[in-house]
Amino acid sequence: QLACPLDLGCHSVGGATQEQICEALKILNDDPQVNAILVNIFGGIMRCDVMAYGIVAAAKSVSLRVPLVIRLKGTNYEEGKRICEQSGMRLIPADDLDSAAQKAVVMANIVKLANAVDMKVQFEIPI
Repeated sequence: QLACPLDLGCHSVGGATQEQICEALKILNDDPQVNAILVNIFGGIMRCDVMAYGIVAAAKSVSLRVPLVIRLKGTNYEEGKRICEQSGMRLIPADDLDSAAQKAVVMANIVKLANAVDMKVQFEIPI
């Protein structure tokens, strides 16, 4: 169930800043009802590589407690994907929105089940 839709883009000014992305991830990460985060970037005016740098920097500074699924599509998405893959972060990549949503739901269910029995879950995603 989608609990917190978030639009980081702003077509009139070209998108979110790294600080805005960081603040958005902090808000979601601090919410105990959030069990996974799905970042869906459709880069038109805002390039996917620029957004990827912001997401990686924000994820590193926030110390995420839940899985982060990321889907990039649009301008410079190949470079954005490379940035995420080479970041050293355990981001869960998705090639399209359907698979991104499916992965986010599966990850959220795992976290929810673990929380129900007071078990902490850590995710190891191959880099």
